[in-house]
Amino acid sequence: MSATTYPVSLDLDRPATMSRAHVFLRIVLLVLLSWIAGSGGGVGLVYLGAPVVAAIVIARKDGDRYVTEDGARVTGWLAFIVGILAYLSLLTDELPGGARQPVHFQVVRSGSPTVGSALWRMAKAIPSALILFLISLISSIVSLIAAVSILVTERYPERLWNFQRDVVRWEARLLTYLASLVETYPPFTLAT
Repeated sequence: MSATTYPVSLDLDRPATMSRAHVFLRIVLLVLLSWIAGSGGGVGLVYLGAPVVAAIVIARKDGDRYVTEDGARVTGWLAFIVGILAYLSLLTDELPGGARQPVHFQVVRSGSPTVGSALWRMAKAIPSALILFLISLISSIVSLIAAVSILVTERYPERLWNFQRDVVRWEARLLTYLASLVETYPPFTLAT
């Protein structure tokens, strides 16, 4: 399946200018999150928690009912998480949950997961997660450059913004796969 037909899509409204105050708010949030989660462990909990929660719900129901009955609610939670990731990546100055949503996240749900397949996704996702981890190291450097640019000019260089958007897109695809909402393994690409 090509990246253009992958059942998870993410796009964002690119702001013309960015707020300097939000750069400082993000720093405070990142410090608090790292203090609460302990060395970035919270992100790992999200990636491990998605398949575990999916397996628990599937055990109570079946895979078809999980995808059809709970899929919209799980997609909503993933959209909230992706919105936070977009905010922390300096892609938007708007936190998720407000009246206007600059993050556009859609999932075409598919499949009939089992408890075993939901848990097996933790192991199957390791290659994608490892590459995403390496890309995230570059993303951290891009975030620093972007933060300085926003503090100086209130603008986010377009190429850097596009790169960060694509990293968050990869995270969204991987999270959706781990949550057993799609059958197809996420593509190894930053492209749309």
